Amino acid sequence: MVHSLATVVELVNTSPSTGGDEGLSGLSELQAFVDSRQVSGVGRLTPRDLGQVRMVREAFHRVFTSPDQPTAVRTLNALLSETRITPRLTEHDGHPLHMHYFAADATLAEHLAADCGVALAHLLVEGESERLRTCSAPDCDRVFVDESRNRSRVYCDSRTCGNRMHVAAYRARRRA
Repeated sequence: MVHSLATVVELVNTSPSTGGDEGLSGLSELQAFVDSRQVSGVGRLTPRDLGQVRMVREAFHRVFTSPDQPTAVRTLNALLSETRITPRLTEHDGHPLHMHYFAADATLAEHLAADCGVALAHLLVEGESERLRTCSAPDCDRVFVDESRNRSRVYCDSRTCGNRMHVAAYRARRRA
């Protein structure tokens, strides 16, 4: 589940909706994403795969930015209802035994929708929807899953956004 949550965060953060450039502008970027996230069982990628993955990505973005849990649940249910889910245990590529939820002949978009969607569903079922966050830095809209014990994380990355905001606050206090 942790791997799938990290994958969905990385996928959503390729969207221009998060304030950056299009991170999946072509098949080479999509292949790089598949390789970096070690998405298994993916054949030759096509322009259709790119379009479908972008649509799944935007649905996941709507889950993260939902104003409340019922809206997030409706959005995620709509995505999952269009996905063939076939749970099975698997070991591959040096990874320990784990669950896959996508059908054996699934497209890349179905694969991501099933595995990442189920991981998000587990968070919602556990009443942890507040862990789905958007960065609090004024110029950043990237998403993240707050895994801190006390649910206090507010920045997508403490080394970039967090550090930048802390330095700005420090400088503002020094000027005052």
